Amino acid sequence: MHFASKLFVSCLVFTMLVGSVFAAATDSAAVAPFPIPVAQYNDASTTGLALKLLGRIKADPFNAIASAIFLAAIAHTFLAAKFRAISHRHEHEHAVLVRKLEKSPDPDGNVQREIERKKFSEVVFHFLGEVEAVFGIWLIPLALAIALMKGPDTFLHYINGVNYTEPVFVVVIMAIASSRPVLYFAEGALRMVAGLGKKTPAAWWLSILTVGPMLGSVITEPAAMTICALILVEKFFKLQPSMTLRYTTLGLLFVNISIGGTLTHFAAPPVVMVAGHWNWNSLHMLTHFGWKSVLSILLSNGLAFFIFRRELLHLKEGGNALTQPKPSVPTSIILTHLLLIALVVLTSHYAAIVVLIFMFFLAFVAATESNQDPINLRGPVLVGFFLAGLVIHGGCQQWWIEPVLASLNPVQMLLGSTLLTAFNDNAAITYLASLVPGFSDAAKYAVMAGAVAGGGLTVIANAPNPAGQSILQPYFGTNGVDAVKLFLAAAIPTTISVLIFLLTR
Repeated sequence: MHFASKLFVSCLVFTMLVGSVFAAATDSAAVAPFPIPVAQYNDASTTGLALKLLGRIKADPFNAIASAIFLAAIAHTFLAAKFRAISHRHEHEHAVLVRKLEKSPDPDGNVQREIERKKFSEVVFHFLGEVEAVFGIWLIPLALAIALMKGPDTFLHYINGVNYTEPVFVVVIMAIASSRPVLYFAEGALRMVAGLGKKTPAAWWLSILTVGPMLGSVITEPAAMTICALILVEKFFKLQPSMTLRYTTLGLLFVNISIGGTLTHFAAPPVVMVAGHWNWNSLHMLTHFGWKSVLSILLSNGLAFFIFRRELLHLKEGGNALTQPKPSVPTSIILTHLLLIALVVLTSHYAAIVVLIFMFFLAFVAATESNQDPINLRGPVLVGFFLAGLVIHGGCQQWWIEPVLASLNPVQMLLGSTLLTAFNDNAAITYLASLVPGFSDAAKYAVMAGAVAGGGLTVIANAPNPAGQSILQPYFGTNGVDAVKLFLAAAIPTTISVLIFLLTR
């Protein structure tokens, strides 16, 4: 794990631990509710969205500050690639200065001081360029703003009261799903489908982007994202396709994973957040969303394949050979890993139990070391850090999301939910929608359809996206994935998905 990543993860853990200790020691009765519950604004009779939002800012000016910080964090995610480019430039200049110092003396120490400045700049801009660390970075001004305007006790109680269950769940499910036995099992399933096309790179591409996202409805979206991304590396990205096709593939992966988890009620984070509250079961999801998602995946993949058919079919003639399949894994070990995934899914609402299962998983991996690969926690931990920061920020955004959604008709809500999802985690959108009183069935459908359809537009739009980006980022140049290019690549499959949800509602 990079030093920057370690530092930010350590800061998050330290903040959570300190918050837990001090908040537990503080008299909760002495701290006013924060953020202000929506019902306490007493503005149901206020007409006009602008007037309602202005009234809520007047009632608590901190609302505007929290949202300004949140928007700054979102803008930061779009600038992350630029910061990484600056970091790489300083890294290069640092290396040049080091070579210069090795060749000639530096009696005044000027070169040595410049080396130290370049190293410092490199690390700072590396911090700023880590997408997974962005919301953690912007927790610093948020924490200061809460502490200064509301008092330190309010901040401690707020951060201690945030639900970190989803970040914990994602970390654990990603770690288990990326293990060799699960990958061997998933690759076997995808290989069967790819075999229909003689296992060419094009067949693998179609298999991964079509069947992989649908597997997300069983093994959960974070697990499907991890597996699909890892297999895409081996079967596709290592063949060095054009950058346009790489972004098209990434956009399809993100959108398809987002909608592919809607065949059941327990696999997609935005569905999990409201399924119990709205009494939606797997049959409801399959009949109202699942088959439409499958249709959208097929149409989007088919269109992309048609456009890039020459390049995809030519990849089989490339000079790079595909890597050999991983050594076989005993069925008993595969079943144990799948059972652990099932247990994590069943207990996903109980973070303590999820952690205990993870401890057992690590022990089992150590006991069966010859059939395992080393467990790399860098990706899962950074994604968990990203989600934890997002959840903390998201709790301060309810004041405007609730009236915005409540002011829209079903069609506007579907389109608005799609747009909002690009700038906020779709699970947060659906969760906040579940708090709106008197939501009709049509409105529920619209907000869910928009949330899952827009889940591929940005890296923050859907919880598993950072996992996919973390795995595939090395194949998008030294500056990583460009947020604008990702948005453009995901726009067409998103539009197809939106149209299908609209025309079949």
